[in-house]
Amino acid sequence: MGSHWYCVLRSSPLHLHLLPSFSPSRCIHRRSLTSSFCSQSLQPVVSPSSHIHSSDFNWDDVSKFSETQHDSSDLRGFFDRVKLCNRNSEKQCEFIPFVIEEHIVGYVHNGFAQHLKRYKDVFTFPENPRYISKWGYHVELDPALITPEDRTQAVGDVVKCLGEQLIPGIRNELYPVRSSFETPEFFLLERAAAPYFGIKAYGVHMNGYVERDNIKYLWIAKRSKVKPTYPGKLDHLVAGGLPHGISCAENIVKECEEEAGIPRSISSKDDPRHSYLLRATAVGAVSYLDIDGYRLKRDVLFCYDLQLPEDFVPVNKDGEVESFNLVTVTNVANIIRSTHSFKENCNLVIIDFLFRHGYIKPEGLGYLKLLQSLRSGDCT
Repeated sequence: MGSHWYCVLRSSPLHLHLLPSFSPSRCIHRRSLTSSFCSQSLQPVVSPSSHIHSSDFNWDDVSKFSETQHDSSDLRGFFDRVKLCNRNSEKQCEFIPFVIEEHIVGYVHNGFAQHLKRYKDVFTFPENPRYISKWGYHVELDPALITPEDRTQAVGDVVKCLGEQLIPGIRNELYPVRSSFETPEFFLLERAAAPYFGIKAYGVHMNGYVERDNIKYLWIAKRSKVKPTYPGKLDHLVAGGLPHGISCAENIVKECEEEAGIPRSISSKDDPRHSYLLRATAVGAVSYLDIDGYRLKRDVLFCYDLQLPEDFVPVNKDGEVESFNLVTVTNVANIIRSTHSFKENCNLVIIDFLFRHGYIKPEGLGYLKLLQSLRSGDCT
């Protein structure tokens, strides 16, 4: 491989190696959801991405694609990657609004709603023309579930009851349910269930880059092959979902340590006035709307850039990364154009990086359309 490639395994030293927005307390005695009521046979939904097989490629394979010459004005490969995060928009009509206290907090597929109808003391299905749905109704929680704690417990019991057959990959990690990022939380929901209720989910993605002799490089991670989601795919140096009870800044610092061994002395600054004063620069957000079977992902990813010391070498600490590579930004752009090697939503964040750092220029055909497409979801 060329001299612009560097690879580091998890436990080894550094080696030179070579689309549109979505439109469409009183006590309560609830039936025990862990009883035989939960053991009724469920009909799982077969989804093309429910079981994503390990990506069987290595850095040598990726390098071959990265060195392919591309016309810099040809942006079609980038458009293709954006489309992968915004599939099946024509199926939005299959979903019904999920409403809490007159706020739409999510969208539930009508087929999935049929399973929820069995839990009559948790979910109701009123008819209200205010909330547009071709099915004539929407989803609400039982009015007796007043507090966030009651709602979290009741819906959590249902999620456990539905189990792996309908909601695979339970993580025991809670996401806040709210109508937008800055509004109050109505309750907390298991992360794996978030797309089945169509709630907005937020995350942080950080581009870790190095500059040498006026050439920019990105540190790229290759996910562990035993990861339950996107095994073996390429990924950001640092990225993670934004769970309940942690700020974006706190999450960046935490993920820096866990995923890449980036110490606080690099990721944040010492300032007694601030708990977390990041060295990483907040540079905006991307969003997408993706439909896959019963799953509706309405994700917003907060984007960060961190310029790392030239001699920094990442070390994974949570077992989720197989190896790291330091790759020129130009080669990363070629990988995105030519392959499906990256975890899909990482493509959006890196394409945004390419815009901001001048690798994608206005002379490219469809420049403004591509820029706009990076926020195809409801970015609120």
